[in-house]
Amino acid sequence: MTIGVALPSGDTANAVNIVDELITQTRQAADAGLTSVWFSQQMEHDAITVAALAGRAVPGITVGTGVVPIYPRHPLLITGLAQTAQAATGGRFVLGLGTGAKNWLEPAYGIEYPSPIKHLRECLTILREVLGGGEVDFHGETVRAHAKGFAASLTVAGSSDIPLIVAAMGRQALRVTGELADGTIPFLAGPKALSELIVPEITKAAAGRPAPRIIAMVPVVVTDDPDAIRATVDKQYAFFRDIPSYRAVFDAQGVDSAGALVIAGDEETVAAEIQRYFDAGATEVVATQSGIRTGEERIRTWHVLGDLAKRWPATPRMS
Repeated sequence: MTIGVALPSGDTANAVNIVDELITQTRQAADAGLTSVWFSQQMEHDAITVAALAGRAVPGITVGTGVVPIYPRHPLLITGLAQTAQAATGGRFVLGLGTGAKNWLEPAYGIEYPSPIKHLRECLTILREVLGGGEVDFHGETVRAHAKGFAASLTVAGSSDIPLIVAAMGRQALRVTGELADGTIPFLAGPKALSELIVPEITKAAAGRPAPRIIAMVPVVVTDDPDAIRATVDKQYAFFRDIPSYRAVFDAQGVDSAGALVIAGDEETVAAEIQRYFDAGATEVVATQSGIRTGEERIRTWHVLGDLAKRWPATPRMS
């Protein structure tokens, strides 16, 4: 069983230099025994760039993006960035992508938000062709890419195969992801949503291909005040209730808000709850928001998770 963490995790507001801080925290994660660090993409720092820098600075740890929206980035731009990160880290980079949320991204960028499932399929098709070492001549309904017969190569020297993961939670997105990507990295999808919706749907779509990775991202905090943590998550992530894909996994789990999905409490409580995700079919768990209240709780949580990762078997138990 592999356990990673997501950054930023809630305690970087006072950082003098965010890149330095995230590299420091990546080193702390590795020292705690964690195997991967995933960087989220918001509107400020660039997640792929930070992943490349952190992976280069901290040998051995896997770094990934969790996740970069494909809108409004062109897939050719993403392939160049991803291959550069893979070369910089010596093959320890994972490209995590998502469709993004229309009600947030469209007003910010002022560009019409395309049909998300169609755009996902078309972007993944281009990404697969280029990352597979080929040229591309693709004319879709939402995106076009013509890079055929160019004097310059699309391949970055030093890069190798890049795992391609998508934050897919809805049935249509899961089908596309199962066909064209290497797995899914859902956020706030509980064990029931995993076992009854996400795992069966993507596994069926991936028939004939390698078994998909199921990387469950969930808020995890080892704390003496779990109710306060849940209330904080509820407040900060109330907007997820209005995003259809998150509403679907909330309904599948039988909850109404992000706070109900938080894993918070003492070491035994956290271990038992994380086990439920592996039993539901997760191949990996990524702890998010561990520092949502204090840096001390983040460090405490990471050491508990690192100990669990060392103690548990390498493969999940399926119930």
